[in-house]
This record gives sequence, C-alpha cells and structure tokens, in this order.
Amino acid sequence: MKSTGNTILVTGGGSGIGRAYAEAFLKLGNRVIIAGRRKQVLDEVVAANPGMESAVLDVEDGASIKPSAEALVKRFPKLNVVFHSAGIMRPENLLSGDDLATAEATISTNLLGTIRLTTALLPDILKQPDGAVLTISSGLAFTPLHLTPTYCATKAAIHSFSQSLRYQLRNSKVSVIEIIPPYVQTALMGQAQAEDPRAMPLADFISETMSIIQTQPDVAEVIVEKAKFLRFAEQDGPEKYNAFFKSFNEAMMAPH
Repeated sequence: MKSTGNTILVTGGGSGIGRAYAEAFLKLGNRVIIAGRRKQVLDEVVAANPGMESAVLDVEDGASIKPSAEALVKRFPKLNVVFHSAGIMRPENLLSGDDLATAEATISTNLLGTIRLTTALLPDILKQPDGAVLTISSGLAFTPLHLTPTYCATKAAIHSFSQSLRYQLRNSKVSVIEIIPPYVQTALMGQAQAEDPRAMPLADFISETMSIIQTQPDVAEVIVEKAKFLRFAEQDGPEKYNAFFKSFNEAMMAPH
C-alpha cells in the first residue's frame, strides 16, 4: 500500500484508534473521509482537522451499508482505500444466559460490518489504479480474553477473513493489511482503559504501526512489539499456550 495520495474511508473515525489513524493519514497527504454513526462527533473531528471530510455510516445496520457505499463512491469517485476501524468491545457473562444481544451487536458491528462494507466497496476499489483494504483484528484474536468472548471471536474471524481476502486479491493491485493491536489506551471499554498504565499509549501505537506501513508497503500483518506475545503464543505448543492463556487472563483480572 502506498502511504500517500490515497482517498481513504475510515470507519469508526470519530474516536479512538480510528480517529488517530485518520489524522495520521491526513498528515501524509491523503484525502480522508471519516465515517461513524454520530454526526456531531464527526463534525467536531472534521473541524479540528482542516481538509478532512465525513459521512454518516452505521456499520451495524446491514440494510443501510450498500446504499451508503453507493453514495460514498458517487461522492468520492477516487475512493481506493477502506480502513475498517469501527468496533465495539463489551464484557459478557456466558453463564447468565442474557447476553445474547451483546453478542449479536458485536458480530454485526465488528465482523458483518467489515464483510458487508468490503463487499459493497470492493468492485469500485478494484477499478482504481491501486488500492487497499485495512482491517483491525487484535492480539486477542490469538489469545482470547475470557471477559469478552464474542469480541475475541469476531477478531479471530477478521484475521481469517483478511487472509482469505488477501489470497483472492493476489492477482490484483489491491492489498489487504491486517493491523493487530495489543491492549491500547483508548475508551473502547471505558475511561479506565484509556488511563490503564498496562495499556500501550495510543500515540505510541499509531507511530509504530504507521512507521511499518510507510516503510513496508507490502506488509500483510502490522504487529507492534507489544502485541507479539499474544500473536505468537501458540508457537510454543499446546501445553505452554494453555498455561500462558491461564496466566494472561488471571493477570488481566488483577487490580491495577
């Protein structure tokens, strides 16, 4: 993927990782459109970033995605990159039997939203001289956190989807880049996460990943150093992985 001269749609661009990436790509000379459900939030981000544009888009609403994509392509005919940053992460107690709504919303937003929007935009992206699809999975796709089982499952699915999409696009000029974050200081699960000293500062995460994207244009997986212990945990075999999984989950439950 080239790092400048693109027209990039960033979902979930009103806050957190999505906003930070939108601002980083804008500074590199890209045309950036942030998308999200809350127009007021989008307007505030655009006002703080001259040159940035916005579009209201609810990736959880499956019926709205195709017409929204058509409107986006009409408005931005040179759109050649979609960056899937929209996502939710909510705790679930699987033993209670009353968290099904949380699971369904998580799947609709994190997984189906990515698949539906990619499907809607890809035919037009393929018409461009070059392009890219960027997905965000998680270190938790490879070592799940028991507190958020459906979130972790959707991120594992995003990893698999990204691999398959990359292979299907192997003879095209569209690259597929999967970004694999560690625990990052954002408000994804509330202000406590944003202030948790165990989490990687957002600015550091963006800086390290953008450096990889800029210096490795053919990169398939963008993995910061702090995510590698999760991404590659299974390489030591089942016994060590099982012990690591237990200790990791216990550590994340510990007071801080």
